Amino acid sequence: MRIKKIVCIAGLFVLLVSGCASQQQSQMKYIGAAKAKSLALEASGVSASQAEFSTADLSDRDGQDYYRIEFTALGEDYYYDIDALTGVIIDAKVPAGSVKNQMYASDTSQDTSHTIQDASDTIQDASDTSQDASDTSRNTADAGQDTADTAKKTDTASDGMISMEEARAKALAHAGLSDAKVTFLKTELDMENGAKVYEVEFLANDGREYDYEIDASSGDVTSYDFDAESAMPPASDGDSKISAQKAKELALAQVPGAGLDDILEFETDHEDGRIQYEGKIVYEGMEYEFEIDAYSGAFRSWEAEPFE
Repeated sequence: MRIKKIVCIAGLFVLLVSGCASQQQSQMKYIGAAKAKSLALEASGVSASQAEFSTADLSDRDGQDYYRIEFTALGEDYYYDIDALTGVIIDAKVPAGSVKNQMYASDTSQDTSHTIQDASDTIQDASDTSQDASDTSRNTADAGQDTADTAKKTDTASDGMISMEEARAKALAHAGLSDAKVTFLKTELDMENGAKVYEVEFLANDGREYDYEIDASSGDVTSYDFDAESAMPPASDGDSKISAQKAKELALAQVPGAGLDDILEFETDHEDGRIQYEGKIVYEGMEYEFEIDAYSGAFRSWEAEPFE
């Protein structure tokens, strides 16, 4: 009976906290991925030189924004979920036997006994949010330098690999876009045919979605593709079309050195009420697939990957 009372009181505190936090959330700013990485390293006791980050993405859970931080150190995997506004670690998974792992071990009895105190502390924290927000604004001027310093320490990959930021820069340079003209959707380290690659996905302001694979050691673009997400209006009878020959020339212009003999597939198709040309080019160990709008000559999609 006593435990039920404790849980009820704790629930009431949590509801009060949720109301206060929701009113103050708009006044606060996200701590940033670099700061979240730094907090994860501090919590794990791992140095920046030992850590190899694979994920530092902004996510959402039940209306709460948080950074998912994943890295490997000395052959062990570490996962942290860090509140995007406060920097509080809300979840973690660290190697078994680690001192830090004991901090996040599941212990229902102890969690219940601490719930009231934790909820009371959270309410006090919420009441101080306005002051915290003011402090955050005052510290914003220093955030740029702090973020740059932190990124230099935590975002540089080990073992001769390029960093996440360098992988993003490689993809943007290849696409001919700047950071200001895109929104990054994903940047993570993965294995492809036994080699480490960065998977970089971003959405351009013109509606095109780009997917890149960047070799983590050399920084080379190993494969990429883009799709025009915005639908084109249906064509009318009076709309003029480019010729199939012109479409082939446009595609070959994207692959310097390739000729008509390297176009192995080519056909005319209908998509969203419009005619388009589709084809495949194989040249110097690479395979390129394309879709070209027959009216405007614009590429609706382009994909390049090693030919197998």
